[in-house]
Amino acid sequence: MSTEHTDSEGERRVGLPGAEREPQETQETRETRETRETPETPEPAPRTPAWARRTARVWRHPRLRLPKRTALALALVLLLPLLAVGIALRVNYAGDPAAGTQTRNRDALWMGHAWVDGRKRDADVKALAKRLRGTGIRDLYVHAGPLEHDGTLPESVHPRARWLVGAVHRELPGVRVQAWLGDELASEGPVGLRLERAATRKAVVGSTRQILAAGFDGVHFDLEPLHSGDRDYLSLLDALRGVTRSAHVQLSVAAHQIDPLPAANAIRGALSGHPKWWSQSYFGQVARRVDQIAVMSYDTAMPLESLYGGYVAQQTSLALEVTPESTDLLMGLPFYYEDDLSHHGSAETVAAAVRGTRLGLSRTDRDRENFGVALYVDFAAREKDWAAYRKGWLP
Repeated sequence: MSTEHTDSEGERRVGLPGAEREPQETQETRETRETRETPETPEPAPRTPAWARRTARVWRHPRLRLPKRTALALALVLLLPLLAVGIALRVNYAGDPAAGTQTRNRDALWMGHAWVDGRKRDADVKALAKRLRGTGIRDLYVHAGPLEHDGTLPESVHPRARWLVGAVHRELPGVRVQAWLGDELASEGPVGLRLERAATRKAVVGSTRQILAAGFDGVHFDLEPLHSGDRDYLSLLDALRGVTRSAHVQLSVAAHQIDPLPAANAIRGALSGHPKWWSQSYFGQVARRVDQIAVMSYDTAMPLESLYGGYVAQQTSLALEVTPESTDLLMGLPFYYEDDLSHHGSAETVAAAVRGTRLGLSRTDRDRENFGVALYVDFAAREKDWAAYRKGWLP
């Protein structure tokens, strides 16, 4: 049955019983319907830049197949050894140091020039004595130079040397004060001290006699950059040894690190013009001519603390293998913070250096008596450096 309905505008509509009135379409609903019924047009995909398309075509060219393989092979040749070295150093840092591999009371501290030029006073020596009591430090390397390029040493650069030696002996009985002398060598440039000249070596020997006359308990040399195999340096050490033995005092040197890989030093020298390491054989030749040899085991460019610690462990083992038992071997600790290409302060920490030193000692010669660490340098040291030394190295 149909039923007639009359809408409000008087139009008759025919519908089924109960059917609702169809609503009138408005402009708004029409636009909504058209929008719903009209399919969306997708946005055009961004076009690849022309230079990228050209590069891709060139890269896929068949003629580049061999060069690409060659480049990949070269990359592997360069990267795989570095990866292997990194793994080896990390493994070298693993494990626990042997019991008893701690101070033998033969440690040393490098100290700045302020101690001999008039800037320090008795109160400073008393504070130093308080700092050092209870540690393993027996030797102080006090900067008393530098040498002139001709090997001479002006007395004006260390006017308070005799005062310092007397003050330290009074406050710290048994601690030796050595004069730290050094200069830049002309091994990589036109300016510097020339060891190949006999007159220069003779002048250095004379300067040593002069500084010992001020009362020092020894002389400590740091000449850089000193290339591996330098025979003139060995000749100088032979002459210096005669002077120090006659005076019954110590002869000590700061030493470069030992070549960690075969030919690594030669490759670095060829590429940069600055050889970094000594051969293990040359290190041994130097160690046999002195009473103490302190390895400058920092500025390694290692990016991670574990790699740095593993490197120090390796350096310790290499040095122990060629250092006579009668010579004190000291491993340097980085008592300073810098962050540059050669030294990452977050990696080269005192804690890592101490642990690496103990691991190397444990694996190579754990009972070596003439062994210690050398702290570089007093004026840059932080409290955390001293704390790490005490915690890791003192019993």
